[in-house]
Amino acid sequence: MEPDPKDVTALRIEKYGGDASADMSADLARLSRGEPLAYVIGHIPFMGLSINLESHPLIPRPETEWWTEELVKYIGDRPLRVLDLCAGSGAIGTAVLKHCPTTTVSFGELMEEHIATIMKNVRDNGIDLARADIRQGDLFAPFTGETFDLIATNPPYIPTSRTLPPEVADYEPYEALLAEEDGLGVIRRLIKAAPHHLSPHGEVWIECDIANIEEAERLAKTAGAKRTLIRTDQYDRPRLLVSYW
Repeated sequence: MEPDPKDVTALRIEKYGGDASADMSADLARLSRGEPLAYVIGHIPFMGLSINLESHPLIPRPETEWWTEELVKYIGDRPLRVLDLCAGSGAIGTAVLKHCPTTTVSFGELMEEHIATIMKNVRDNGIDLARADIRQGDLFAPFTGETFDLIATNPPYIPTSRTLPPEVADYEPYEALLAEEDGLGVIRRLIKAAPHHLSPHGEVWIECDIANIEEAERLAKTAGAKRTLIRTDQYDRPRLLVSYW
């Protein structure tokens, strides 16, 4: 399969500085096999930042960038304690740190190989590492007894019955995408535990699949959320569940 000419141009500019004489044969072969452009380049832009992807975390999507921008505007200059859960590359929390200078962010990530990536993304985007607390473990396990003003998360939410395109299924991490038959395996656990890790009047922002977001909202209400709000993304699809405790 011949790579898309637009991808070839982007690769030459982003990875090779526009050098027309550079030997890109190895990377062109990767594109020809269907590997996502962002992995071949090694980083992706996200809210004015450069997010490193060398450990192959989930590639941040435009929908996630949309609600992270909304989150940053919402936080503003308030000195909140934020938890970026299922952090992956750390794109969400890194953007919050960059654009909300009085906020501190804890990152929780299951896969050990992504911890160094998160640290690199914080440091390389000019952020003081003292404002970041990066921990490895399953959901809230690394944060026993701790509370946060706001929990922001893009957890795995795709039903296992769904067929993914090859460039996703063959290259992106399974554990960051799929979550049981209904796609709610991780979200169900997250919502059940979240109230025990929230400060008074705390809230949780969860990216969801459009097919299961209403059920996720029901789970939040059952777990005691005083108010919930489903927000539509830039493509007018229900994407973000905000729950207030």
